[in-house]
Amino acid sequence: MKNILVPVGSTESAITNLKYAINLASLTGATVYLINLYKEFSKVGRLTKVNELIVEESEEQLELVLKEVNTKGVDVISKSLKGDPFEGIQRISAQLNIDLIILSPQSVDINDELYLGNITGKIVKQTNIPVLLIPRGYIFRKAEIILLAFKNGRLENKGVLSPLTKIASHFSAKINLLHVITPDMAQEDHSIDAALLKISNSLKTTENATIFQGILEHFQSNQPDILCVFRRKRGFFEKFWEKNTILKKDFHTSKPLLVLQGTD
Repeated sequence: MKNILVPVGSTESAITNLKYAINLASLTGATVYLINLYKEFSKVGRLTKVNELIVEESEEQLELVLKEVNTKGVDVISKSLKGDPFEGIQRISAQLNIDLIILSPQSVDINDELYLGNITGKIVKQTNIPVLLIPRGYIFRKAEIILLAFKNGRLENKGVLSPLTKIASHFSAKINLLHVITPDMAQEDHSIDAALLKISNSLKTTENATIFQGILEHFQSNQPDILCVFRRKRGFFEKFWEKNTILKKDFHTSKPLLVLQGTD
């Protein structure tokens, strides 16, 4: 893991995310990119002055975030750039060969009913880069247990597990598997790929009405440090695929959520 991207949403969330990124980078030797994206108006008349203020505020926000964080010798590169948040993150990720994007679930969305906001949701759903969602105000701790929860245990591409195994290795963490069986599952989804079993410390199978319920029940009794899921159209993100948001009443977690590239 060489390059970690931390897009800026709210200042408070950016500070939390940057702290996590720096702590992770101190273990992996990665470079952290702190990027603040802003939109400009058409440069006509007084709007030119407005654009200048937007750029100035974007750069000031970066400075404020950096002042609140101890970089611990990690290489942190900050930049204020013009562009749409989603398209900009996609473009920057490709240019910098980003290995991991660290975001807050709500990004800049102000809605207490949402666990996953619209902008972050769009990034999670449409990027092929692993995304780590950090709860607001989360204080970094070295993970000891990572829970990989899934509904479909088949893998078309074994490489999707690489980010998970690398993070687990740097943390010296155990990977526990949770296979959630729901009433609507196809029989072939009951099988579990050998690659999943190979990386796991333990496997638990549970039957629930939804994968959300299965995860929440297991979370309450086992309290893993990181939750990991696949970005699939069937499974954890089945409802989410219809739109870019997830309500807290459907799912929420107080721990970091690692979303791996899906295989369908």
